[in-house]
Amino acid sequence: MGRHGTIANRKSAQDSKRSAMFTKYSRQIIVAAKGGGDPEFNPSLRVAIDKAKSIGMPNDNINRAIKKGTGELGGESYEELQFEGYGPSGVAVIVEALTDNKNRTASFVRSVFDKNGGNLGTPGCVSYMFSRKGVIIIDSEGLDEDDVMMMALDAGAEDFAVNEDHFEITTDPSSFNDVHQAVKDAGYEIFEAEIEQIPSMEANVSDDSAVKALTKLITTLEDNDDVQKVYYNCDLDLE
Repeated sequence: MGRHGTIANRKSAQDSKRSAMFTKYSRQIIVAAKGGGDPEFNPSLRVAIDKAKSIGMPNDNINRAIKKGTGELGGESYEELQFEGYGPSGVAVIVEALTDNKNRTASFVRSVFDKNGGNLGTPGCVSYMFSRKGVIIIDSEGLDEDDVMMMALDAGAEDFAVNEDHFEITTDPSSFNDVHQAVKDAGYEIFEAEIEQIPSMEANVSDDSAVKALTKLITTLEDNDDVQKVYYNCDLDLE
């Protein structure tokens, strides 16, 4: 199925976790808005708002999060954290979090690793196996592959891939905002747009018990409000 699965499966997963995703995206907006509350002049905020709107977050929620970030409304102060470790079968795992309580989040993440056959490591222990890349996923229905590819490459994309029901555009983080804006200006439907950690080497997990333990480790982490993203270097269908 591939690292991103199909759009239909990912939409289903989003629908089932919509309330939790509202919380996660609200935090992203709050943090991004610290750099300015006008999305026209704050690309990070613009992307965060687009992501929130893609899952149906009400405008009132979005505006409230922006005001919390700019200080117009009182609110929590969130800190960005990254944890690294190994899951079952030596799978490399990176956990990105936004939290208002560093000790609570660190304790939770460590406990999840310990209970599911993993080991939380030191900073840098697995991140060397990943590269930060911008990833933009477009619904490919009715679109000409060559047209979309040329638009993306002309805008500064590094790579373009064709999948079952979507196109996947990869960019350097520094050109992500420019490519994202070009895709929007072209009128294509963006399903996801993120700066992600892309693995440079893949682990092989074939043992059923290891697959189950790894799946539980990742889903438990993802279900936590503090956790924004979980990256791992194996092809595992969680949808």
